[in-house]
Amino acid sequence: MHSTFMLSTFLHVVWLGLQGFVYFYPLFMSYLWMMGAAAFHFRHERGGRSYQSPPQRIDSLPVSVLIPCYNEGQNAEETVRHALALDYPDFEVVAINDGSSDDTAAILNALVAQHPRLRVVHLARNQGKAKALEAGALLARHEILLCIDGDALLDKHSAHWMVRHFMKNPDVAAVTGNPRIRNRSTLLGRVQVGEFSSIVGMIKRAQRTFGSLFTVSGVITAFRKSALHQVGYWSPDMLTEDIDITWKLQRAGWEVLFEPHALVWILMPETLSGLWKQRLRWATGGAQVLLRNFDVVIHPTLNHLWPLLLELILSLVWSWLLTLMFVLWILGLVLPHGAVPVVGSPIIPSWGTALLGGTCLLQFAVSQWFDGGYDRGLGRNYYWMVWYPVVFWVINTGATVGGFVRALSMRHGQRARWISPDRGAHFDVEADRIAAAKVAPPGVSPDV
Repeated sequence: MHSTFMLSTFLHVVWLGLQGFVYFYPLFMSYLWMMGAAAFHFRHERGGRSYQSPPQRIDSLPVSVLIPCYNEGQNAEETVRHALALDYPDFEVVAINDGSSDDTAAILNALVAQHPRLRVVHLARNQGKAKALEAGALLARHEILLCIDGDALLDKHSAHWMVRHFMKNPDVAAVTGNPRIRNRSTLLGRVQVGEFSSIVGMIKRAQRTFGSLFTVSGVITAFRKSALHQVGYWSPDMLTEDIDITWKLQRAGWEVLFEPHALVWILMPETLSGLWKQRLRWATGGAQVLLRNFDVVIHPTLNHLWPLLLELILSLVWSWLLTLMFVLWILGLVLPHGAVPVVGSPIIPSWGTALLGGTCLLQFAVSQWFDGGYDRGLGRNYYWMVWYPVVFWVINTGATVGGFVRALSMRHGQRARWISPDRGAHFDVEADRIAAAKVAPPGVSPDV
């Protein structure tokens, strides 16, 4: 009888501990991110130059802008024209058509005849983004490679902000920029505007304060070609080539930095289906990186990567536990009382979820302070951020759980192919530019 009581008490304490982890882990990480991001902001951004007035040197290294394209007929011309408008003394633009089946090739060929700085590479068949980037890197004339996506609008000052780090420190292999959302026509779009500031941008600032980056932004990162060559370029079997290359470079001893002044304007999914596919791909790629790099725990020389690995593992455990709590909560509603452990609702507001929601709003308020100088109109999306824990936690948690299972089932060496993403609501070109001008800085304006 006594032993049964002790076991029951022990299991109850363990269950309360797991519940406490589910509720308080996001809180702990949120305040940790805010503190780390604040330290980065005061050290690297406060009192500095406007992003529109970058430090310039007459001996700046030349740059090759790489734009991998797959079925980007709707966006290729606008993306290439913005890249060609770069305010930089010596650069070229290399567009890589990765076996597109639409009119991407014809659009790029027409642009070549008009712009001497533009070069176009046509791959005979679809190879995947990693191979397209590698092809562009091998054909590029310059050592610094500024890589953007085929639907991204590069701010004309970005190259100056990024190249200075390569010139200052020969150990820098990559500098990632600051993506900003330009489609804000739906609730999902507006919430993602806040997400990229309060989650993505804040985490990158904090991680740089504490040591290493988990990932560069695949939509805007400048690389040192010699560093890429040393680590074997991007891995063609990884769904998220940006996470993989970040770890490969840092494992090899290179530094990876974050430059918030280097802006690029991007399109994001605005449907639940498109958002789910994107987050599932991100989660699967993150799980692949975890499985491939778990061995860093036995290499003391790679201890700078241990915090990133620990955070990745804890986030994975948190997602599985949150899923378990959700399932038990549902079962508790339909099964007799006492059949399953009693858990508080992970959805209906209580003191725990209300505290998380309040922390989410505080985090966005702090991030708005950091990113307000780069992105107009952030305040207009403040109200919508209260929905972030409800909508995105469900999606991201499900994607994390499903992505890990998916990563376990993928064969090593299996080629990762392009997936045409949901780019949000589309308008005619003129209307889209007018809408963008209301939220974008002068670097991304209708007259570019």
